[in-house]
Formats: sequence, C-alpha cells, structure tokens
Amino acid sequence: MIKLAFYGKGGIGKSTTVSNLAVIWAERGHRVLQVGCDPKADSTILLRHGRELPTVMDSVRSGRPFGLDDVVCQGFAGVLCAEAGGPLPGLGCAGRGIITALETLEQKGVYERYQPDVVLFDVLGDVVCGGFAVPMREGYANYVLVVTSGENMSIHAAANIGVAVQNFQKRGYAQMGGLVLNRRDVRDEEAKVRELAGDLGCDIVGALPHSSLVTDAEEGGLTLMEAAPDSAMAEAYRALADSIERRCGFGAAVPAGEVPAC
Repeated sequence: MIKLAFYGKGGIGKSTTVSNLAVIWAERGHRVLQVGCDPKADSTILLRHGRELPTVMDSVRSGRPFGLDDVVCQGFAGVLCAEAGGPLPGLGCAGRGIITALETLEQKGVYERYQPDVVLFDVLGDVVCGGFAVPMREGYANYVLVVTSGENMSIHAAANIGVAVQNFQKRGYAQMGGLVLNRRDVRDEEAKVRELAGDLGCDIVGALPHSSLVTDAEEGGLTLMEAAPDSAMAEAYRALADSIERRCGFGAAVPAGEVPAC
C-alpha cells in the first residue's frame, strides 16, 4: 500500500488534482481511497457527482453507532471516498477534528476492510500544525506532495509545508515526494517554483497547464478525466500520475470488493 498526502494553499487546485489522479489510478486497476482532510468536506465531491456523504466528524458527533459503510462510498471509476469533516462553525478545533477522524477510520479498520493499494490524503495546506500535520506523521503517508503555482502566496504556503516535511523526515516520518506545479501563467512562474524546489532539496515531479477545460468540467460536477478523457489536459494528468508512480513506487492492483455507491 502506498499512501500519499497532498498539501497546498487553499484554492490552488489541490483537490482537483488529487481527484483526477485518483481516477487515473483507479482506471489503471488500483484500489484507491481518497480521504478529504478539510473541514469543508468537498475533496471528493466531483467523484461523488455532488451526492451527499456523511463526514466522519458529523457521524462521531451524532453519538449514534456507525460503520465504515456509513462514511465511505464508491465514486466515479470505483474510487473510495471519505471526508473527515470538521467542527461546527465557530466551535472546536479543525486540526483536532482531523486527528479524531483519521483515528476513527483506522480504529474501524478502513484499511483492512477495503484493502486499498493507493491512499490519497487531501489536506488543507494554508497551515501546517496540529491535526493538519497528522498525515505527515508515522503510520500515515509515505510521501508528501505539495501543489503550488508561481503566485507569491502559493509559494509561501508551499515553503512552510516543505519545512514541516523536512522536520518530520528527521524523525523517520513521511518523505518529501516533490512539488506539483499547477500553472497560473504568472510571470517567471517556473523559475520561482524551481527555486523553491532547490531550497527544499526536492524535484518538480510534474507540471499542469492552466486549462479552462478543468473549470468547465467542475462546473458540470465532474472530474476532467470523466468529462474530457481524450483531451490534452487529461494527458497532462496522466503524465503527472506516471511521474509520481516512478518517484513513489506503486504496488500491484488488488481486486475490487463490494462498497456502497455514492
């Protein structure tokens, strides 16, 4: 099983990138579990075609017994979807919610039940503290990949995330898998991201062009890989998937089991 945690500034296209990669790996025969680690609970919404899925935290707060089938469903291409959720607005700590949600999924045997060979954690990346750093820690992700553009705020967030990963690496936790350049076509974009990669001692594992097809697909409630699988943008996502596979290493696919559809 390979576990990848994706971080990046809010609005950088991280969830979009993760969801499209999830589809690619599922279509290649891998058993994929995508876990949204953001209180907004919208990481898997395109895979679910907008259909409701109770978050782990909402289920915990309800006080009623619940099982994995209540908080995990099968989305497009067979991708397993789960959303950690967070505290009620204005109440509680979002980071603590992530810790509770991931611990709950593990305690309920999510890995034993579904036996995924690719697990994707989609993590809010404007801050890297408390619960938001959990996927970097021992027993969760093997590699951290940071999605960034050449915009200053995105670069700043990516730098903070990279420093946090470096600190955890010293303790034997997740390794830095590299940067994913999600282009916004700003001035000197590639040069800025290459400089950041050099500062962090990592590589740019792939670059995605800025394409209106992605926005068009999302407005239709679909991933790009579902809406336009034969497009040049789809090929860019496949090239990124290839690069991550080479960098992080993937095991063999496993047979799919019965999972409730979203």
